[in-house]
Amino acid sequence: MELTEFVEKYAVERRQSASVKWDGMKDKFGSNDLLPLWVADTEFKVPDAVTTALQERIAHGAYGYSLTPDSYYEAYFKWQKSRYGTELERDWMRFGTGVVQSLSVLVSCLSEPGDAVMLLQPVYGPFMNVIVSNERQPVVSNLKRNGTHYEMDLADIQAKMKEKNVKLLLLCSPHNPVGRVWGSSELEDLLEICRQEKVLLISDEIHHDLIVGQRPFVSALSIKNGYYRDNVIMLDSASKTFNLAALQNSHVIIPNPQLRERYDHCIERLHDPAGSLLGKVASEAAYRHGAKWLAGMFSVIKHNYEYLKKRLTTAFPQITVYDLEGTYLAWIDLSQVIPPEKLEWVIKHRARLAVDFGEEFGPVGKGFIRVNLATTPANIEKAADALCAAIQN
Repeated sequence: MELTEFVEKYAVERRQSASVKWDGMKDKFGSNDLLPLWVADTEFKVPDAVTTALQERIAHGAYGYSLTPDSYYEAYFKWQKSRYGTELERDWMRFGTGVVQSLSVLVSCLSEPGDAVMLLQPVYGPFMNVIVSNERQPVVSNLKRNGTHYEMDLADIQAKMKEKNVKLLLLCSPHNPVGRVWGSSELEDLLEICRQEKVLLISDEIHHDLIVGQRPFVSALSIKNGYYRDNVIMLDSASKTFNLAALQNSHVIIPNPQLRERYDHCIERLHDPAGSLLGKVASEAAYRHGAKWLAGMFSVIKHNYEYLKKRLTTAFPQITVYDLEGTYLAWIDLSQVIPPEKLEWVIKHRARLAVDFGEEFGPVGKGFIRVNLATTPANIEKAADALCAAIQN
């Protein structure tokens, strides 16, 4: 599906729909009268098949305790195998209400208070939150900038694992906010370090369907034909791909039976919910029938990224818009055109934009903004005009 057709069919007004992004700006930004490009969801309706599946299930009228049907596993496993070559088994699979919720549960279940947990910054803010809120000690390894993309600092990662006796590493793959899709060799090097240092890797792969660059996605579960699988727990969901976050359904994939047993014991103690009925109905329909819709979404993301990059860097060559290999989030360095200490004021009060500011992803993000591209081209054009005018003035 090409861009114009997709936007005309699926774009939707979200203001006054109890949207966090549109109606909840005041708590964070002090005003609801901004153009919101922050929360990582979209301004597009779900695939038609998802709406139909939900309507049919709602029409049944009973919403009691429910099982996960065999058809769900079939649809999800086929999607993973056909698109990424990821082989999964039903015994490995557990459910949660969201990837962040599952991250927090895993940190609690698989480490002790005071243990060291590593993250690679700049990274999605809740990674740090789940470490600190569970009374673990965060250990930060900063990603290295190389031109217009980022790389892991493997030597720093291993040195800090040894020094701090790290127990867990939380990996974002593809990486939010820098847009990297980690290559097979990078992941193999990282997993080998984790194996040597006895560090369990928890891989958040929620953005894995949103691959808009040339580098293919490879799951941490698949590296070296699954050689490292027993030392990996993978998290993902259809929520980011198909705009289903409010339906609260996510996956926890644990190939190692000993780790599964520990996780199950913890979930039993916490009485945590295992996904949601309507979330599973929607996700299954998306996996079965959502490929054409997703292709349309790709056309929007690519167009918006290229437009924004060209518009900003043509007007101000000092701006760096980092390569977008995966996710729908642009990572932009404005430090050479706006003093970092004035950035938030200029963006909010002059450009009238609501974006995520770089320091939310770690101190190394100072001077950066993260812009959500999963919106209409008209919104991105409006944002680019406003940002250029604010910088110029």
